[in-house]
Amino acid sequence: MMTTAQASMLHVLADPLRLQIITLLARETLCTTHLVEETGARQTNVSNHMRVLREAGVVETEPCGRYTYYRLRPEVIEELAGALGDLAGTARVTAETGRKRAC
Repeated sequence: MMTTAQASMLHVLADPLRLQIITLLARETLCTTHLVEETGARQTNVSNHMRVLREAGVVETEPCGRYTYYRLRPEVIEELAGALGDLAGTARVTAETGRKRAC
């Protein structure tokens, strides 16, 4: 069963721009300027999405002079992927056994 925290994490990652950002951050550590260039989004929009990702614990920051670099926290994604994998496994067993509740 998915927890409330995992459901909240799915909500955080469901936004298309945030999903694009975490995909980029999976490949390399980037600053806001890089993310603006890569996504084509406005700086204020990227900054707002980074705040959401930071508060959700998906990314961590690294100050570098006047820039802030962002790094994806893979363990957060792995935990969510594990929960979804467990859910898929349960569904597979249910489908294979034909389990259904009587009305």
